[in-house]
Amino acid sequence: MALAVGEKLEQDGFPVIYTRTTDVYQRPIEKARIANDSGGDYFVSFHRNSSPNPNTYSGVQTLVYNDSGVPASMARNVNEELVKVGFNDLGVPVRPDLVVLRRTKMPAILIEAGFINTEADNQLFDSNFNEMADAIAAGIEKTVGTGSSTKTFGVQVGLFRRYENAQYLLNELLNQGYNAQIREWNQYYAVIVGQEESLEDARALERQLQNQGYDTLIVNI
Repeated sequence: MALAVGEKLEQDGFPVIYTRTTDVYQRPIEKARIANDSGGDYFVSFHRNSSPNPNTYSGVQTLVYNDSGVPASMARNVNEELVKVGFNDLGVPVRPDLVVLRRTKMPAILIEAGFINTEADNQLFDSNFNEMADAIAAGIEKTVGTGSSTKTFGVQVGLFRRYENAQYLLNELLNQGYNAQIREWNQYYAVIVGQEESLEDARALERQLQNQGYDTLIVNI
């Protein structure tokens, strides 16, 4: 599923890096290290859920370190798209104990793509595999915008539920001389710096903001 989603994202213009492409075991901390060393903007982990008793639970969950910002938004978008395939939405649990969520430096989510010991979920997984891959890719793309063929890039430094919080950060950035703006998206308010015509310029701006202590994310605008 990870390879299928990655292929879809690559077709849509996103560069994709995998922690592994073959069936080999990796410790969670190794996955986090590979992700951090890659310089990636997002981390997506793929799993199947399970329960003590078969056929007890059914549906998808997407786990996050905390219920805020880009990860929470991406998690809900992925769930929303998977519901269209036929899964129940079991929500966005907060799991700060998971290494791949706690130790990754970029926004991270962990997708539980149905219960592996529930017949209904396995049937959906097997018969709608391609639709699931498209749905997960769509949820990710809904969060971050279109692929890298888009000509204008910005650096997102905050995503808020409350407009007042976004405005506070915007004023802070404007006072430092940055070209910044607030964009409303899917009931959230994103604070975005810059309007760069190349990904290289956006990355340079991102490094500058990171050096000042901001959490950053390159987005298409």
